[in-house]
Amino acid sequence: MNNIRNFCIIAHIDHGKSTLADRILEITGAISKREMREQVLDKMDLERERGITIKAKAVRLDYTLPETGQQYILNLIDTPGHVDFTYEVSKSLAACEGAILVIDASQGVEAQTVANIHLALNHNLTIIPVINKIDLQQANPDGVKLQIEEILAIPAEEAILASAKEGIGIAEILSTIVKKIPPPISSVDLPLKALVFDSAFDIYRGVIIFVRIFDGCIKAKDKILMMKTHTIYEVEEIGVFRPNMAPAKKLCSGEVGYIVAGIKEVSSVKIGDTITNAEFPTTEAFPGYKEVMPMVFCGLFPINPNEYALLKDALDKLKLNDASFNFEPERSTALGFGYRCGFLGLLHMDIIQERLEREYNLNLIATSPNVRYVLKEIDGNVSDIENPSELPPIGQIEAIEEPYIKATLILPPEYIGPVMTLCQDKRGIYKNTEYPTIARAILIYELPLAEVMFDFYDKLKSISKGYASFDYELIGFRQGDLVKLDILVASEIVDALSFIVHRDKAYSIGKQLAEKLKTIIPRQLFEVPLQASIGNKVIARETIPPMRKDVIAKCYGGDITRKRKLLEKQKEGKKRMKRIGKIEIPQEAFLAVLKVE
Repeated sequence: MNNIRNFCIIAHIDHGKSTLADRILEITGAISKREMREQVLDKMDLERERGITIKAKAVRLDYTLPETGQQYILNLIDTPGHVDFTYEVSKSLAACEGAILVIDASQGVEAQTVANIHLALNHNLTIIPVINKIDLQQANPDGVKLQIEEILAIPAEEAILASAKEGIGIAEILSTIVKKIPPPISSVDLPLKALVFDSAFDIYRGVIIFVRIFDGCIKAKDKILMMKTHTIYEVEEIGVFRPNMAPAKKLCSGEVGYIVAGIKEVSSVKIGDTITNAEFPTTEAFPGYKEVMPMVFCGLFPINPNEYALLKDALDKLKLNDASFNFEPERSTALGFGYRCGFLGLLHMDIIQERLEREYNLNLIATSPNVRYVLKEIDGNVSDIENPSELPPIGQIEAIEEPYIKATLILPPEYIGPVMTLCQDKRGIYKNTEYPTIARAILIYELPLAEVMFDFYDKLKSISKGYASFDYELIGFRQGDLVKLDILVASEIVDALSFIVHRDKAYSIGKQLAEKLKTIIPRQLFEVPLQASIGNKVIARETIPPMRKDVIAKCYGGDITRKRKLLEKQKEGKKRMKRIGKIEIPQEAFLAVLKVE
């Protein structure tokens, strides 16, 4: 066990984690040159297309320290960098004793770098700072070293200069891992105690559990007990990741691997659960992971109503793979039966929808996203509202509270003015400005989460030319002058397009949305009114003109009454059609809400 090292790689998005993992795999011989490709641990097509890591990946490496010739087992976990996937990072940290903190030599310390370092320190991990991409022309390693000392309070001399792309500094990183990261502190003689840090579903083998063994050993034919669900299974196979699954005879304390136990019920496995031996159980389970609060909610509905059961099955399997995502059944008058889903952010929502469509061949409509509100009614009743359609009439509402976040923005000082203007436009409350170095400023704002949700990140990147970075944490709920904005199509409320908005912005948003929907919803043979309303008060209106059919084209002469007769007949037909006509609302209409300024 003294020769085992468990570590993960953490960083801000696009600082080179996956490339560094590639080089480590290559140098330790875990993967042959023939099998080598970029982002080798990012197995999903979606990850490779977008160039981001979505799921944390574990891999076991064999490494020989050149100075002593001693052999070591390194268990590496590559983690995501985007703020929406912080939960994946926190799970990975619980299974490790150390972390490599990767910082881009040209970008420097960014918001997610600071957030990740705090997460790692909370788990008492040994930190190895690595300044990556030193081969770039605009690289400034000395400036980054200063930032590491000033912002992260880590001695600059500890930082390793590297270029994962060119293979510079990789040997030094590997020897530092062995020398600095402590071996696991656990015992083989104690009863089995293993932490479930992830899982996946295989159509033939059932649920595959990814574990870190803290105490004891496990082998095939052992009876295991899941301490949260109180279910007992017999182990069929155990193994390690190299990086593909490779069977092993047993897994002992300090090791990371997988367990196959013929588990068919997806709900039987909980991320953060403790596995122990059914005959000689451990007395104390792990506390598990902190339950994550979804930040963004939206409805997912199958375009084909017959796919409702398939959607339920797909969501169950995806939940197994991503414990930060949750869902519950929902019914919409406009869209039928579907599920109300909770996500950690807009990117998380986008990824989940795309995975459902790609991996499970589903055609889905997503409603406009919204956040969770706290509703206080006049009769004293207090409830959480995740769907705007759940709001009672205005007369019953005493107050609505919305979630606020503490936003940390790290940016060059020359962009402070435009970024502060952006935050003020989003109803932000200014808190503090710090200047840890000459080239870096840290802005602290309190912002309503609903304002940040749609286009804040894009606008921030745009006005700062990509240099500003952003991280946030939820700080609670505050009362606001909020109203429910309804969209009516042909005088019928489309509940999937309703959302809660601040009263000051209701008119401009309603008008913009009505104008956008006018261009998106196809023209009918009758006139279609589009209205935005608060309660019974219409605040904006647009009209989709009817398609015109020239019914008098065949009248090439004769009395005018012949033409009038045909026009009156057409008029009556249009009236009747307007009464019974159904309007198909395309998917783009629900996405139009995202593009409202």
